[in-house]
This record gives sequence, C-alpha cells and structure tokens, in this order.
Amino acid sequence: MKNKKTLVLGASENKDRYSNMAILKLLDKEQSVVAIGQKTGEVAGVKIQTKQVPFTNIDTVTLYLNPTRQRDYYNYIISLAPKRVIFNPGTENPELYQLLKSNNIQVEIACTLVLLGTNQY
Repeated sequence: MKNKKTLVLGASENKDRYSNMAILKLLDKEQSVVAIGQKTGEVAGVKIQTKQVPFTNIDTVTLYLNPTRQRDYYNYIISLAPKRVIFNPGTENPELYQLLKSNNIQVEIACTLVLLGTNQY
C-alpha cells in the first residue's frame, strides 16, 4: 500500500472515538496522517490542530463530522484538492458530494477502518 497522506477531519484524543481509531490504524499501515479537531491534542504523535491548516499533498480526507458541522469546512476541503473524501457512517452529506464532484474530487461513502482492515484503502 503506497503512502496516501490523509487528513482526519473531526479528530479526537478520546480512544472510544472512531476518528482516534482511524489515526492509529492509518499509522499502523504506515500512512502519513494530519488531523483537525475541536480541541488540540495528540494521538500517537499526530498533533490535532484546531485551525484550517493549509496542508499540502493531501490524498484523502476522511470525515468524522456530522453534516451540519461539515459546512464550515466545505471551502477548506476543496482548497486542499484531495483526490478523494471518505464519508464515514453518520457523515453522509449529498450537498457536499455535489460540491466535491463539481471540483473533480472523488466521493467515497465507506468506513475508513473497514477499508484499512480489508486492505482496500
């Protein structure tokens, strides 16, 4: 599996959160990870930022924000020009799908943990 730099949007230090599990699993699969969440923190050495940092070379954005909270990030996600955005369960958002598709960004409705666990990431 080649390294796909991933932005975990909605990251949390809480070990019970899927975003936290995803960061650990991505690192386990030797992927580069950057993270943005509501609160600053750190998960296995990955710093959680609270601002919309202009990261470069993002291959994948994996979402852990509900559709209402995603609105603040529409322009930001598009500005990163990722190859794809993964909508994890509970983050489905047809409004954002259309925006992404119109900007030639692939929409994937899936679970990052399942994709990683089945080597389909």
